[in-house]
Order: sequence, then C-alpha cells, then structure tokens
Amino acid sequence: MMKKVLFDLDGTLINSQEGITKAVQYALREYMGIEESDLESLRCFIGPPLSLMFDAKYHIPQEHMEPMVEKYREYYDAVGMNQCMLYPGAKEILQHLREKGYTIAIASSKPEKSCRGILENLGVAGYFDYIVGASQGPERREKVLVLKEAFCRMGVTDLNEIVLIGDTKYDVLGAKAAGIDCVGVTFGFGTREELLEAGAVAVFDTMAEVEEYLDAAAASPC
Repeated sequence: MMKKVLFDLDGTLINSQEGITKAVQYALREYMGIEESDLESLRCFIGPPLSLMFDAKYHIPQEHMEPMVEKYREYYDAVGMNQCMLYPGAKEILQHLREKGYTIAIASSKPEKSCRGILENLGVAGYFDYIVGASQGPERREKVLVLKEAFCRMGVTDLNEIVLIGDTKYDVLGAKAAGIDCVGVTFGFGTREELLEAGAVAVFDTMAEVEEYLDAAAASPC
C-alpha cells in the first residue's frame, strides 16, 4: 500500500515562473552585468539546481557561483517568493489526501525556508506533515539528496510505499536515483514526452487524475 506522497513545489503545486525568472534576471544583471530581457528564455531555471543552469546557459565560472546564487536569493526572498500562485486543483488534492490519511510532504530543490514561507503565504502549509527543501549551502541541493533527507525525516523503510509527484525530468531522474517512482504532471515546466523518456511511471494532465492514481495504488495489496 502506498500512503506516503512527496510533492515537488515549483511547477507541480505552484506556478512560480514570474518570481524565479525575475530573480535570475536580477542576479545576472546585478552580479555579472548581463542584461537578459527575455524572461521566457529563463524558464529553464525552474526545476534544476540554479548552479547547474547558470553554468549550462551562461558558463558562469565556479568561483562566482555562490555569489550568483546569493544575488538570486536577494531578489527572490524579498519579492519573488510572493510572485506565485497555486495551480488549479492543488489545494483540493492536499485536502483530500489529508482526509484519507496519507502522509504528505514537500520535497523541493528550493531552499527549505523559502518552501515554508511560500506555503504559509498561500495558506496550505498546514496540509503537510513534512516540508523538506534544499539547504542554504551546497551540501543538499540535488533532488536525490532532498529526497533522501525526506525519507529520513519521514521514517521511510520501504521505498515501495512512497511516490514523488513532479513536473520535470529532474524530478523523475532524482526519484530514480533515490529508488522511488515518480508520477509526472503536464501543467508545469516539463513536457509529457520529457517525463516519459526520463522514466515517469505515469503522466497526468490534472490533479484529479493524480488523486485517482494514488487512491488506486493505495488500495492495491502489492
């Protein structure tokens, strides 16, 4: 029986595109003097660790990476974290799973403090038994490490009893590396094709479909 559910945050429960892309834009301008006017081109920063994308897209030298991340957080913590909204059906699935006795947790590559602040601002923090995010330093930023920290806090001993809900290949690959399944959603920042290619066990277009899947899995004896 699968009664423990991990949710990614950005692109899965919340649309955080505006806050994240503007924070990246701010960091590029304020620290590196790079003017990036096309916010749409910065969507790729939603999901993976910031350092990975700063390197891949702008080839930021490693010695500048931590200051870049700090500049990003300077904007995000003051402004960007308030520039997000819950996706349709997000609050409802949390309410329903809570009523059905599921253990619910956040497992996000976003700093844990930011995760908690966003969920509190949106009025849904109380639905979660655990809120697990990345560390402020570099020691826990990869998805697989966030997931393993979540397992530890939740006391998970059987990986078959837990699943991750996410929206990008980084969620799927992180889940695979941690030894659990990932269910994908298409309304975030990844595509159905990307999610399936990465190894998602199922991909859905709505939270209602996700809930049906989880209930069927929870009712299964094996």
